[in-house]
Amino acid sequence: MGKRIIQQARGKGSSTYRVRKKAFVIKPGYLAKMNAGEEWEVVNLIHSAGHSAPIAKLRKVGGTEVFHNIAAAGLHVGQKIVIDRHEVGDVARIGDLKNGTEVFNIENKPKDGGKLARSGGNFAVIGGKKGNDVEVFMPSKKSKHFNANCRATIGKIAGHGRLEKPFLKAGRKYYAMKAKSKLWPRTSAVAMNAIDHPFGSGRGKNVGSKIAQRFASPGQKVGLLRPRRTGRRKK
Repeated sequence: MGKRIIQQARGKGSSTYRVRKKAFVIKPGYLAKMNAGEEWEVVNLIHSAGHSAPIAKLRKVGGTEVFHNIAAAGLHVGQKIVIDRHEVGDVARIGDLKNGTEVFNIENKPKDGGKLARSGGNFAVIGGKKGNDVEVFMPSKKSKHFNANCRATIGKIAGHGRLEKPFLKAGRKYYAMKAKSKLWPRTSAVAMNAIDHPFGSGRGKNVGSKIAQRFASPGQKVGLLRPRRTGRRKK
């Protein structure tokens, strides 16, 4: 009797592959109601194992409301941000920002709290505007169009140099990836034994067909799943 392949084991959610909940207890995002001109003070900068950038905890000046946001580069404890002001760290509607403004933690839809451009050191750039439509150049250099009422934070995300420092040893890399529930190290399927994966065994990497059948069982549904086409495009 064969073993469950890694995809099956991860999908089951056993303790081996389950991420610790405390890594994702903090969920950065804007509140649904944040009025223009409100002041919020940075009360703490938090290291979260589940995120690649520090998290800023902000409390409303003169109130008790609290929310967490991805920290902008240069943000410090005690700093005050203002809603709809256009300075680094402030939260504003992208429709009100000038072309070329650097932003991050962009809402995909108005009031969804922020979904895009959230990893350490990244930022997007406001492009052209047409009516209620705003073009934004994402960290991938591709442009995406948003509703002008979507909110974003001005500036770049902190933690820009995180990829410049090497891990030096496999143990550090292992625990860093485990904190985010990432599979590492990844073993090539054709390097496995036949008992562990449908592509396993055989001398050399002679995989054969990589297209799984539409109604294949979870243990056999590997490789290309219902691809529109295969192979390299001819120029």
